[in-house]
This record gives sequence, C-alpha cells and structure tokens, in this order.
Amino acid sequence: MEIWINPACSKCRSALTLLDAEGAEYTVRRYLEDVPSEDEIREVLDRLGLEPWDITRTQEAEAKELGLKEWARDAGSRDRWVKALAEHPKLIQRPIITAQDGTAVVGRSEEAVRDALAREGD
Repeated sequence: MEIWINPACSKCRSALTLLDAEGAEYTVRRYLEDVPSEDEIREVLDRLGLEPWDITRTQEAEAKELGLKEWARDAGSRDRWVKALAEHPKLIQRPIITAQDGTAVVGRSEEAVRDALAREGD
C-alpha cells in the first residue's frame, strides 16, 4: 500500500493516523517532492477508475492560472490534463491510497481510508 500525501494537508494526516491505528503497512510518497510521472498518474487513474479532471484540485491558484475550469473534459483532452497534473502536482487531489489488489482510493474520508484497508486482504 502506498499513500500519496502532502504533509501540510489535514486529510492526509488524518489518513496516516487511521492507517497507523489499524497497524497497516504502507509507504508514504510526498508527491510534491517525489513528483509522479505522467505514466504513474495514468496508472493511478486506471486504479481509481477516474479521469484526470476527477482528481484535480480546480480551486488551487495554479488551476485558475491555467484556466482548467475551461478545459474540455473528454478523451481527447485526457493527456493535456495528465500533463498538467505531472507539471503541477499541487493540483492532484490527496491523499491517494493504492491497495495491493490493484485498486486505489482518494482517502479524503475515514470511510474511504477504511475501504482501502479492506482491499488489502488478510
């Protein structure tokens, strides 16, 4: 299990606290420092079953500067969104937890984090 976090994010800290309380084994990735490549972002999107615009923080200043709200949200625009996330990792929703069963969740709630834990199996 890997969790992509921003240490300044309260939702990330809450997720880590819950993982620790449950005795989960995980690897922390500080994705603002260890920036995911476009391929890694595509892989996580596949695991999440989401599109890049679904995990984009459109309220961030960088998103407004890029005009993301105006970008098309279709298959033809997918690569443009993935590139933006790789170039501006602050725009990636957090935390993202990848489970050993090949899936992933955006762990913004206790329920979502518990869902990821359940996917780890015994």
